[in-house]
Amino acid sequence: MPHPDLTHAPAGPTPAPHTEAPPTPETPDGPGTHEGPETHEALGAQTAHTAPEAHERPETHEAPWAQTAHTAPEAHEARAARAAAEAHEASPGRRTPEHTRAPAPTNPYRRLFTVPGARAFTLGNLIARLPAGMFSVSSVVMIAGAYGSYALAGAVSAAGLVVGALTAPWIARLVDRHGQARIAVPATVWAVLGQLTLLLCAHAQAPAWTLFAATMTTATAPNTGGMSRARWAHLLKDDPDARHTANAFEQAADELCFMLGPVLAALLCSALFPEAGTLAAAALFLTGVLLFTAQRTTEPPVAPRTTALPPLRTPGMPALLAVFLATGAVFGSMEVVTLAYVDSPAAGPILALQAAGSCAAGLVYGHTRRSAGLASCLAAMAVLMTLPLLAALTGSLLLLAGTLLAAGTATAPTMVTGMTLVQRLTPSAQLNEGMTLAVTALLGGIAIGSATGGWLADHAPTTTYGYLIPPTAAAVAFVLRAATRTGHRAPR
Repeated sequence: MPHPDLTHAPAGPTPAPHTEAPPTPETPDGPGTHEGPETHEALGAQTAHTAPEAHERPETHEAPWAQTAHTAPEAHEARAARAAAEAHEASPGRRTPEHTRAPAPTNPYRRLFTVPGARAFTLGNLIARLPAGMFSVSSVVMIAGAYGSYALAGAVSAAGLVVGALTAPWIARLVDRHGQARIAVPATVWAVLGQLTLLLCAHAQAPAWTLFAATMTTATAPNTGGMSRARWAHLLKDDPDARHTANAFEQAADELCFMLGPVLAALLCSALFPEAGTLAAAALFLTGVLLFTAQRTTEPPVAPRTTALPPLRTPGMPALLAVFLATGAVFGSMEVVTLAYVDSPAAGPILALQAAGSCAAGLVYGHTRRSAGLASCLAAMAVLMTLPLLAALTGSLLLLAGTLLAAGTATAPTMVTGMTLVQRLTPSAQLNEGMTLAVTALLGGIAIGSATGGWLADHAPTTTYGYLIPPTAAAVAFVLRAATRTGHRAPR
């Protein structure tokens, strides 16, 4: 590495310079001019540690301490410049003064997006994540409009959900072993082709079994939210506060996409044609994944081989997945019961308030840089989920909307804390698989909650009884967490 240009020379008489030839013969004896063997040895040691320019300067007839006074600052300056150049990968001698450096942002979210490449992969992932809330609504509207049967539409949607929950961990394992871009792109292309096949079958009113066959081919869709969280975990592995903020942002993004996705799908299907929602969702999904995977500099390294246990067999992980299963039942039952209780077009906006409350709470939770325990989050959720039950007893839809907004504030902190525990329990080489297992458990809980809530809404004396399920499921999740002490001793 070239050294900085240090041009100043020591004061005093400057004889003609000499080259790196054999040592200069001794000068004639005289007062203050003779250098003994010890002096030559000391000056040789000095020369070995000074900058190259020091070798090029002629020897002077000064005392050794005088030379040291001139050369030591230059040696220190040269070493400091080399250290700065290596640390900042800059050209030698070009150090930025402290007073000219821009101060770090105080807002944790602004600081989060100063990470190189963070904005680019986040934008692509948000585009790819929005269709997650569009496909289900679009397929129901499309199939029900073509076949005149909501039962068939619901069965096809449920079949796609079940198959996707089974295949998602395997897709995530391939992503961990071979890389996000290498696996996610072809998996997305195959899933988009499956959506287009389903669209063509519904448009042509093909036999019902073709709908089920087509929806099964869409099960290769990768977990885009998990891949984004894996990138944050890789980029911020040495900064737990920033990882907490990143997890909170990701949860808020999930809530925002699931709040806007169904609204956008319903608008497109009603304003244009029944297949418009599926077409738009497929285009957004493919575009977003391509933009996301194109950001190769932030992609986590692959781990083709690992001796670690599979995430499902990692100590503490099965118990945590059971907690996620019970938590998913809270969400699934709340959605179905609210749809049955309101039984009007106002049900969609009222449910959106729950997602809005969760989104806002997630952003605030990430801004605090403090993480609560999972047991505390589940206890708060169990308490807040009783509010919609009390509001339903009054019969006021306005009060129900307000309580759903309040109940939603418990969702994001619980999910952020749970996903953080998943990241702590799962080896870094299997992070996508671990987080996808958590999502799979959530989807299973949502399916259980939806079925239970729908059955209770149909068979109970009033639909109000359905609101007993969300606080009960949250209490079950709290008991499971307390009994198993999930994540209590999770390694960092």
